[in-house]
Amino acid sequence: MSDLTTMDAMAQADLVRQGKVSALELVDAAIARVERVNPTVNAVVHTMFEQARRAARRPLAEVPFAGVPFLVKDFLAEVADEPFTEGSAYLRGYIPALDSELIARYRRAGLLIIGKTNTPELAVGPTTEPRLFGPTRNPWDTSRTAGGSSGGAAVAVAAGIVPMAHASDAGGSIRVPAACTGVFGLKPTRARNPLGPHYGDLMSGLLAEHALTRTVRDSAALLDATAGPDLGDPYHAPPPARPFLQEIGAPVGRLRIAFSTRTITGAEIAPDCVAAVTDAATLCAALGHEVVEIAPKIDPEQFFLAFTKVLAAGFTWAIEDWTRRLGRAPLETEFEPFVWAFTGRGRELSAPDYLLALQDLQQISRTVARFFVHHDIWLTPMLGEPPVPLGTFAYSPGTDPFELRRQMARFTPFSYFANATGQPAMSVPTYWTAGGLPVGNQYIGRFGDEATLFRLAAQIESARPWAARQPAVWAGQ
Repeated sequence: MSDLTTMDAMAQADLVRQGKVSALELVDAAIARVERVNPTVNAVVHTMFEQARRAARRPLAEVPFAGVPFLVKDFLAEVADEPFTEGSAYLRGYIPALDSELIARYRRAGLLIIGKTNTPELAVGPTTEPRLFGPTRNPWDTSRTAGGSSGGAAVAVAAGIVPMAHASDAGGSIRVPAACTGVFGLKPTRARNPLGPHYGDLMSGLLAEHALTRTVRDSAALLDATAGPDLGDPYHAPPPARPFLQEIGAPVGRLRIAFSTRTITGAEIAPDCVAAVTDAATLCAALGHEVVEIAPKIDPEQFFLAFTKVLAAGFTWAIEDWTRRLGRAPLETEFEPFVWAFTGRGRELSAPDYLLALQDLQQISRTVARFFVHHDIWLTPMLGEPPVPLGTFAYSPGTDPFELRRQMARFTPFSYFANATGQPAMSVPTYWTAGGLPVGNQYIGRFGDEATLFRLAAQIESARPWAARQPAVWAGQ
C-alpha cells in the first residue's frame, strides 16, 4: 500500500476499476498518511474519515475517479453538514446545509472527501498562517511558507497525503503554493468551473476554483469532470474543442513563447527565480518553440492600485455577505488585524472608486489580449524569491495594509495578471534551488485556451519529470 503514495489519482482509480484494491483500502491508506505527517505540516484542519469510509463501502459508479481520496480547501466550496470557517473565528460554528455545485461534481466524479485543508483567514494573502488553525509548513523546509491561500492543499499533495486536492485562486492562490511546494497548479479560465449555488462570480471574475495535482493528466481529467456552466450562471467560459485529457500527449506544435525575467515595474527578482525562468525558456527552445524575452507594456502603479482596490472591496463584501448569512454583525476581535484593516480600506472605497478600478483592470486586460495576438504563452517567474520564512508577512497594527499588500506583491509579482484578465495560467515545477527549495514557473495562456497549456505542460513533464521528487516530510513509509 505504500506504493500508493507515488501514484496519481488516475492510477489509483485504475487499481479500483481492476479490482486490485478497494476504495476503502485507498481511503484507509490516505487516512494513515494524514495521521503520519499532518502533525508536522498542519495541512489538514478538519477530518471526515468516517464519512469517507461510509462512502467507500457503497457501490461505486463507472466514473473517472471512483474511490480516490480527496481533500477540499476550507474556503468557498461548502460541504454539507461539515464545519466551514474560511480560516476565520467569525465563521466558527457555521454548518452548511448543502454542497456547493463544485463539491457535487467532485462527488459525481467518484472522489471521496477525507477532510478539509488549511487556508489563511478569508483566503487573504500568499502564505497560509491563520490565527485560527496555525501555520501550514512547507514539507521541503518546515520553517518556510507553503504559499497561499491554498497552502494546505499544496502541502497535502506535495507531502504525498493525497494525489490531488481542491484549491481556489483570486490572485495566485493555486499557482503560488504550487510553486512553493513543487506541485502542478492550474488556474482555469474565468467561469470555467461554477461557483454556485451561492455565487455567480466573485470580485468581478477574479476568483476561480480548480485543484493542485502531482501530475498534469490528473489536472486535465479533473477539469473535464467539473467544467461547464451551472444553471443561472451569469456567463461561462468558451467550451473546449475536446476533453482536456485528450490534450495530454497531443502534438504541441511550435509555440510562440514570450518570457520575462523582470517585473513590470522593472524591479529585479531573486537570482534563483531568474535562473528558474531562464532554465524554463531554454527548455522550451530545446523542445522546438520560438522563445523571445518580451512583456506587455502596462502601467504598474495603475495595475497594482486597481487590482488591490477590487480585492479590498471583494473581501469587504465577503464579510458583509457573511453578516447577512449568519444574521449577526462581526466583532473586530473575531478577525486578524490585517484582514480587519484591509477590509477597512475596502469600506472607504466609494461605488465610483470601485467601478473606476474595474474599468482600469478591463483596459489592462485589453492590452494583454493584444499581446497574446502575437504570442501563444507568456512565461514568467511564479515567485519573486524562493519560499520565504514563516512570519515574513506579519502585519503591524496601525500601518497601511496596502503597504503589506505591496510586500506580498513583490513575493508574487506576476500571479495576479491572470486573475485580472481571466486567462488560464499554470505553475510548473521544473526548478529547485541549491538549497532544495522548489521554485515554479508561470505559463499564461490565451483566454479560454487551457488546451494549449495542458499540451505544453505534458511536454515539459515528459522532458523534465517532477512527480518522483520527494520532500523531507513525506507521507510514504
